[in-house]
Amino acid sequence: MMSGVIRLYGLLFLIDLVMLVVALIDCLSTDEYAVRNLPKLAWVFIILLFSPVGWIAWFVAGRPQQPAHAGAGAQWRPGAGFPEEQRPSRRQVAPDDDPEFLRDLARNRRADEEMFSKWEADLRRREEELRKRDEEKGE
Repeated sequence: MMSGVIRLYGLLFLIDLVMLVVALIDCLSTDEYAVRNLPKLAWVFIILLFSPVGWIAWFVAGRPQQPAHAGAGAQWRPGAGFPEEQRPSRRQVAPDDDPEFLRDLARNRRADEEMFSKWEADLRRREEELRKRDEEKGE
């Protein structure tokens, strides 16, 4: 009778230990933004200090919820790129191969040249005015 109770407690201890390790690994490998209800560090302490209640609470209240209708690769995570259905349809083109970029570049260059020629004309006009003033004062 006593050995049966010891075996039962031993089995419960092993189950508790395995679930504690699984919950701890799951908590530590979960991204910080995905953890629910408490900060990740708080969940680690709860799992370690309050066994078996800690790991049960982690699986019920702390672990990220998975969408029931989505497959394993359907959830988007930051840094994981675009899911195929949300991928931008326009193919990226290098700037020197993009006609729109080249048109804008030419338009900006023309505008810069026009502004530069206006500045040169204004500078010439001011220099001429200064020369006339100097000539009038020097006479």
